[in-house]
Parts: sequence; structure tokens; C-alpha cells
Amino acid sequence: QVQLVESGGGLVQTGGSLRLSCAASGRTFSGYTMGWFRQAPGKEREFVAAITWSVGIAIYADSVKGRFTISRDNTKNSVYLQMNSLKPEDTAVYYCAAVYRRVGTTPIEYDYWGQGTQVTVSS
Repeated sequence: QVQLVESGGGLVQTGGSLRLSCAASGRTFSGYTMGWFRQAPGKEREFVAAITWSVGIAIYADSVKGRFTISRDNTKNSVYLQMNSLKPEDTAVYYCAAVYRRVGTTPIEYDYWGQGTQVTVSS
């Protein structure tokens, strides 16, 4: 019933940009924190960024701070991740996630997940 769907992934060269989108359906996510995580081959899933739905407070992993920007559109019940100055180490499957009110930085803290979208950055 509740569904998060990511889109916008693709193949880009080092230094390029992509914008990921996450559309929520089945319920409104007012009051929920929306987050982005990523998982590279052979690696554990790691935190990327999160934003509160009603207040708009955003936090970022140190590895993406200054390059990535998370944003939201409450009217569309969506969250976005603008990724600039992409590096090969950004290559991963990117997942959208949601949790009520709290701002978590670990996967276990989140209740709802999308299916993921592949981002590949070539050298």
C-alpha cells in the first residue's frame, strides 16, 4: 500500500550531475523525515542525506557535503537529491527511505524503502 519509487539514476562521467527523485504514494508523508542511502558493490548500505518534511532541516554525510543537495516538495509528496561533481566512488544503488519525525543516519531506523535506482560514475 505504502510505496516509495526512485527515479533519475543513470551513467555519467566524473564531474557530471544527476538529480534523483523519490515519489511517495499510498499515504501522505507529512511529519516524516525523508532520507537517501546508497549501497555500492561489496559495501554496506550507508547514509547520504536526510530532510525533515515539515521543518526542512537537512543533514549530509561528510562524503557528499558541498556536492549533494537534498530538497522536498510537500505538495507532490516527493523528495529529491541533486548530485553535482560526481566521483567514481559515488557509484552505487541509491535508495529513498522514510521515518516518522526522527532524523536517523542508519538503515535500521527507517520504516519505508524504495526499490533503488542505479547511479554509475565512470572515470
